[in-house]
Amino acid sequence: MSESFLSVGIDIGTSTTQLVFSRITVDDTASIVSVPMIKIVDKEIVYKSNIYFTPLLSPTEIDGPNVRKIIEEEYKKAKIEAKDVTTGAVIITGETARKKNANEVLNTLSGLAGDFVVATAGPDLEAIIAGKGANVHEFSKDKGVIVANLDVGGGTTNIAVFKNGNVIDTSCLDIGGRLIKIDKDRKIITYISEKIYFLAQSIGLEINVGDKADYEKLKKIAKRMISILEETLGLRKSSKELNTMITNQDLRRDYEIEYISFTGGVADYIHNTSKDIFQYGDIGIILGNSILNSNLVKHLKLYNAKETIRATVVGAGSHTTDISGSTIKYSEEVLPLKNIPILKLTEEDENLPYQEIEKIIADKLKWFSLDEDKQLVALAIKGVRNSNFEEVQNLANSIINGMKEILDFNTPLIVITENDMAKVLGQTLDIRLNNKKPIVCIDSIEVESGDYVDIGKPLLDGSVVPVIVKTLLLN
Repeated sequence: MSESFLSVGIDIGTSTTQLVFSRITVDDTASIVSVPMIKIVDKEIVYKSNIYFTPLLSPTEIDGPNVRKIIEEEYKKAKIEAKDVTTGAVIITGETARKKNANEVLNTLSGLAGDFVVATAGPDLEAIIAGKGANVHEFSKDKGVIVANLDVGGGTTNIAVFKNGNVIDTSCLDIGGRLIKIDKDRKIITYISEKIYFLAQSIGLEINVGDKADYEKLKKIAKRMISILEETLGLRKSSKELNTMITNQDLRRDYEIEYISFTGGVADYIHNTSKDIFQYGDIGIILGNSILNSNLVKHLKLYNAKETIRATVVGAGSHTTDISGSTIKYSEEVLPLKNIPILKLTEEDENLPYQEIEKIIADKLKWFSLDEDKQLVALAIKGVRNSNFEEVQNLANSIINGMKEILDFNTPLIVITENDMAKVLGQTLDIRLNNKKPIVCIDSIEVESGDYVDIGKPLLDGSVVPVIVKTLLLN
């Protein structure tokens, strides 16, 4: 028996704000005689909003009320109410994520997002979501190749490298179309990012706010921006400017990239041009046109992404949600749960005697600032495949003893396992705790220490729960 639910993706970027609604379908793909195997079997975009310039109060502040107004109007156009939405993501991306009121804007939107929508941002996660929204991960899997997707937006270029469908590397650079802004009527430069000043100086160019927008000078700056991208991908020797332009970490470059793809607003102008190169009040069109003549497309095979400017928002709406295993144990009254930090045991930890495991859990729990009724922590383990009765009993005892500080609070006990053992482990924990503690024990989910998870309300008659794993919150 299949079940469908609505997911929303909201992307508040450096240049643009937009949203999409997707319908996600889950179904039991196992045979009649097998244990249920619930999987996502279909993802369909049912509504795409208009694309708006992100409203700003100043260079350092987002206009939260106007962002909310945009989203509310698009909900009305789509004829969808917040209560109809089950899952999804609100993503504040690029330079916008660095605005001083980014958190407040997320809070402003929370009521529009239904019961189970994450508010998250970060260049690594944004790069991955854009690549998935553009179908790059599937292309790399189908062809068995390594593909670098460059999501070139207004303020940043987020890079995700996919191999056989999996992300193997990410990076982010301060390279984008709106790092220089232009009054399109007067053709006067109105804004220059600090790093662009630095980059212009590196090639002997002087550029200032108030200057006339000189096409040849701006083209030289765009070409230098692209050469930095070439350095990142290993297509030319690294310069000292590369480190300055990187916002998080450089690519490792210990693999050979075969294909390249482009998403983001700038990607629309790699093959297209415009009579008015300053029609958007920035250098995005110049940057896009310059990519076509660069080593990025001359030395690498080009994969035409399925989405460009909408890649991130499509990815946020369709590719952030996972489904738990179907043999799980939970107390429904505590769901949904949001922004739960992960305490992950290593495989070495799990191979120790059970008495030592409980001590390690207790010690690692001290990493978290525990505050009654406020701080939740989820314990994550790989778990034992095909575990026997004694193994489950011993593991349950270790968890209870190790998580004692959590158990003393008025909060649920949350355990996440990779292997399929959540139901028997959850039932054992419940019995050991005399059925007096809310428990959420789910499996078939991979997380790491430092991740956060959201766990949604049950689907398919309670057989699975939707889960979003968040590797990074705000920058």
